[in-house]
Amino acid sequence: MSTTTEVGVRVRAAVLASAPGDLAVEELVLDPVLEPHEVRVRVRACGLCHSDLHMLDGTLPTALPTVPGHEIAGVVEAVGSAVDDLVVGATVVACLSMYCGRCAECRTGRSWLCVRRNDLGRAERPRPRLSRPDGAEVGQVAGLGGLVERTVLHRNSVVEVPADLPPDRAALLGCAVVTGVGSVQRGARVRPGETVVVVGVGGVGLNVVQGARLAGARRIVAVDVRPAKLELARTFGATDVVDAGAGDAVAAVRDLLGDVDHVFDVVGRSATVAQAVQMLRPGRTAWLVGIPPVGEELRLPGLHLLTQAKGVQGLLMGSNRFTEDIPVLAELYRQGRLELDALVSARLPLERAGEGFELMREGGAARAVVCLD
Repeated sequence: MSTTTEVGVRVRAAVLASAPGDLAVEELVLDPVLEPHEVRVRVRACGLCHSDLHMLDGTLPTALPTVPGHEIAGVVEAVGSAVDDLVVGATVVACLSMYCGRCAECRTGRSWLCVRRNDLGRAERPRPRLSRPDGAEVGQVAGLGGLVERTVLHRNSVVEVPADLPPDRAALLGCAVVTGVGSVQRGARVRPGETVVVVGVGGVGLNVVQGARLAGARRIVAVDVRPAKLELARTFGATDVVDAGAGDAVAAVRDLLGDVDHVFDVVGRSATVAQAVQMLRPGRTAWLVGIPPVGEELRLPGLHLLTQAKGVQGLLMGSNRFTEDIPVLAELYRQGRLELDALVSARLPLERAGEGFELMREGGAARAVVCLD
């Protein structure tokens, strides 16, 4: 239970102090003074993402010590003096794609590429948001840091959602869902009747699958090495599945569809990206959605790319405009058209957050969610 003291708000948080390393629950101090464009949020749920796992494993560098977690659902407890469009008690979801609204990317409608998104509201802040009792600063991954009882966030990193949305499902809208569905609808702009292949059907890949279903794709093929994930993909809209561990995935896809209109690689490895390119029909693009480990280099068939006019393009966070997209996704869930319930494969208290990452390593979780209520 967090408490307020003369020096700040005492909160429990899961802290990563070294990498490779494990999480440890610590008592931290949350700055009680909000800057004008900040909000304080009581965290109700935080989903665990593979990018967090990469940080624990040391394959995605980050400043330490820090609080991981960026899929946040919570309730606004206080607002800064310049925040006039959120009230105390509002239910909100946070998103990595925070934006300044003024840079060249924001002005041209590409707010997910905001040039200030990595330091928005922090570079000029005179005090750390989170610190240890001795005053040592503790960071927030991506400016969010959701594995904590309460957190301070920039106003432009959260969006209000209906209060009746279950927090463990609402949290997933901020990354896995908006990335997966957005990659299909905003990034690749899949059209009704087209064919789609999704390579890697973990938490994000499952949402690429259902994004393709929502877009009206004629055939949707899920490719993975784990049969249990392939069966789950059918729940999200896959019309066909290919076990990549049982043989040549490219040949299997061609047997099913011939050449494909859209292939989404949600693994982020050179081998899978090369497979994605080979599956495509001429003139089409392989979409890179999964985060490659630092140092991963892509080896692609150059002559094949040129002679068949194929391309490879990265899609960051589904090219989302989350202040518009997340409320729409929430409404689709309320209508029964967006699957969120089956995404949550484990619910864990803060003290057991590390177990959620172990489930990821074992390949046994679509999405583990830490529940703080």
